[in-house]
Amino acid sequence: MTKTLMKSRFDRASKQVKHNDQAKLYSFTIKIDPCDPILFYKNNQHLYEGKSFFWKSPDEDFSLVGLGAAYIIKRNSSTSDRFKYIEKKWNKLCEQATIENPFEVPGTGPLLFGGFSFDANSMKEEEWNSFDQSLFYLPEFLLTVVDSVYYVTVNHFSEKYATIEEAKVLIDQLISNAVMYQQSEPVPIIKQEEIEPNDWVEKVEEIVQDLKQTSLQKVVMARKMKLKFAEPANIPHVIQQLVLQQPNSFIFAINVEKSCFLGASPERLVKKTGSEVLSTSLAGSIERGSDLKEDKELEKQLLHDQKNLFEHQLVVSMIKDALGPHCDKMNIPTQPMIMKTPDIQHLYTPVVGQMKPENSILQVLEGLHPTPALGGVPTKDALEIIRKKEEMDRGFYAAPVGWMDYRGNGEFIVAIRSGLIKEDEAYLYAGCGLVSESKPEDELIETRIKFRPMLRATGGN
Repeated sequence: MTKTLMKSRFDRASKQVKHNDQAKLYSFTIKIDPCDPILFYKNNQHLYEGKSFFWKSPDEDFSLVGLGAAYIIKRNSSTSDRFKYIEKKWNKLCEQATIENPFEVPGTGPLLFGGFSFDANSMKEEEWNSFDQSLFYLPEFLLTVVDSVYYVTVNHFSEKYATIEEAKVLIDQLISNAVMYQQSEPVPIIKQEEIEPNDWVEKVEEIVQDLKQTSLQKVVMARKMKLKFAEPANIPHVIQQLVLQQPNSFIFAINVEKSCFLGASPERLVKKTGSEVLSTSLAGSIERGSDLKEDKELEKQLLHDQKNLFEHQLVVSMIKDALGPHCDKMNIPTQPMIMKTPDIQHLYTPVVGQMKPENSILQVLEGLHPTPALGGVPTKDALEIIRKKEEMDRGFYAAPVGWMDYRGNGEFIVAIRSGLIKEDEAYLYAGCGLVSESKPEDELIETRIKFRPMLRATGGN
């Protein structure tokens, strides 16, 4: 089946939604035979260029692939209502929908995937123009893999039984495309440039002095690296490399027009399954050792490092305060554990709560973002310094990215270890938490370590 034919099947429904916000959503979910989610994305995303996404969780057999956009909810506003706006639009859409989903499985049925910018009031740069301040897709076709069981959900706004059989034909075609494996190669990087590292170090020194002399406790400073490819980057190849190279991280990608924001984040911001909510503090880090002995020594050093323990506790306290109003009870370990990724090891504390029935994942998300791990303490003062000193548009970097379904389940990560690929260019992002004991040159080294996952996946070094 040709690309033109496949895309045209739902053109009428898409136009209907654009012109009539009251159009009714029809959705149905079926089980299918096993289908590689990476190949499902890799071999079909070009059919829906600019509207697709990929997600893979590290601690369970769970993947999502979305193709096309039956509906888009976005908010290009610097006001503080963007979380409430997305929730209001989503709830209204679901309340009016006709949904056939016999499976009590989180991540099946109608589902939104997307995210928010880090700071709606920061400076704006051209590379992020396509993303607005918040952007979510309801996919036309959603592949969900849970515990080795495979589901496809179809979402559309035309008459239900006029397209259901036609949609099944398209599902078969998408699945058949996903059995074709072709070896892919990275596109060569012809230029690799850290953006003004010396100037960044000077600004870090200025912030550290402020931390010593004012009531500020922590500020997170980020910076970026720019890559130039010989031709437009092979995005499916980069995703495939992230999956292979970062098995302990959340692998995510969202295509918007000619851009793709993607990465391998180790940091879950919030997960809601039924009434249970889970958030994690991931703050305080150190490099990996060259062998097991050195790795253990560095782990021990991190667990007893007062600077990192202080930074970590700021995040734990903030999560407790943010979740508390939404939960009947909470469980917080008294001491952090260690989470290891191929390049870095982090202090890690999980926070689990039982949510009140009237509360939602977006309400929790609004309270959590930005955590001290990505913004600072106090939040408002730290954000003002970030806006002044970074002189950079973070876009969706360090911000919430994830999914939520029509039953209220969902999961959002903090989009770190990430980059924005735009045709033959890429921008990689990395940051570090500054406290009064921070040493600017050490922080520069830390950001270089944090560039590595995306740099390696794109073919750099």
